[in-house]
Amino acid sequence: MRIGSIVIDVKDFDRMLTFWQKALGYAPGRPLTPDDPFMILKDPAGKGPNVSLDGMEPYRNRLHLDLYTDDPEREVERLLGLGASLFRPREDGEDFVVLADPDGNLFCVVDTRG
Repeated sequence: MRIGSIVIDVKDFDRMLTFWQKALGYAPGRPLTPDDPFMILKDPAGKGPNVSLDGMEPYRNRLHLDLYTDDPEREVERLLGLGASLFRPREDGEDFVVLADPDGNLFCVVDTRG
């Protein structure tokens, strides 16, 4: 498992997208869709973690980690055993589950198998 993306919940999506693209020199991971206020910015060199901007109404911390793994069931079980708790299970069409660390901070475990 690795940190795949640092996710920032933002109020002004367009402004923050422009800022973080210029600040980091990262490129959008896909074409921008006008009705979808979510974007993964990627390091063009492929060395740094992604930075994702989420303009949807936040229900978690303003900043959280997406942990990428090709074995999400095993990793979720391992993290629960370390003291994490299930905040929200994986829903149909999603590739992630939301957990909380022992202090209540939310993070996602993302299935990278495609």
